[in-house]
Amino acid sequence: MFFSQNRFQRTEHFLIDWIVWNNMILIKLGGSIITNKEKPLSARRKTIDNLAKSLRKIKEPIIIVHGGGSYGHYWSVKYDMHTKEKKYDIRGVSIIKNSMIELNKIILDSLLKNKLNPYSLPPTDFMTGNKPISKKIKEVEKIAKSGLIPVTYGDALWFGQNKSYILSGDKIMTHFAKVLKPRLCIFALNEDGLYSDLKSKKLITELKGDMPSISENKMDVTGGMTRKVEEAIKISKMGMNVFFANGKKPERIVKAIQNREFKGTMFRGKRNA
Repeated sequence: MFFSQNRFQRTEHFLIDWIVWNNMILIKLGGSIITNKEKPLSARRKTIDNLAKSLRKIKEPIIIVHGGGSYGHYWSVKYDMHTKEKKYDIRGVSIIKNSMIELNKIILDSLLKNKLNPYSLPPTDFMTGNKPISKKIKEVEKIAKSGLIPVTYGDALWFGQNKSYILSGDKIMTHFAKVLKPRLCIFALNEDGLYSDLKSKKLITELKGDMPSISENKMDVTGGMTRKVEEAIKISKMGMNVFFANGKKPERIVKAIQNREFKGTMFRGKRNA
């Protein structure tokens, strides 16, 4: 269930090649980790604090993306908003945006309390309609390398023509990875990784094309675990390694970043894909 030493050494050798390219870590804090998705508007503050404490051990530039969990997703379901651009209820758009600002503030407060320097980054800073702005995303890299930690999130966004849509945090991960080419991308989940069988919870340590069993939450309008797997595969095809790790055990995130043996699922980067 853990990466073998030989496999891990191969991973380490691969990662060293990428450090030369862009020494940066992209981390997604899943909504199911930072909130209780079964209970509307409930942040897991202790879990968020534990994640913040672990992030202090990381010495490389970090960019954080977080999901909406029981904040954004709760209202998205209530107002029937999805990732497809449509003329949704403007009341819903307004409430979702306000709710995400509230959740973002909880995360920023935790990072500040733990002596980190977060920089709130609403997705409107780097999106126009449903398209990412490469020039703006490159500015985010400069912010991260200054010592600040950009913190962005999934949100309800204006598309144009009186239409809006839900931009998922998982999609933001792909947008950022494509432009910034970080050394490593990590998705913090509420599970150890992906399972080949949900009943036995047999962990897939490295994904090689076999489709894992996926459990979805009925409140998630952005694709849940399926979307995470899809975006992780896209990122790995760009050449970057992607790790799924249990956010309830944040030391595993640190171990992955430090190229140490850890428990989780890896999507190995395909450099020439």
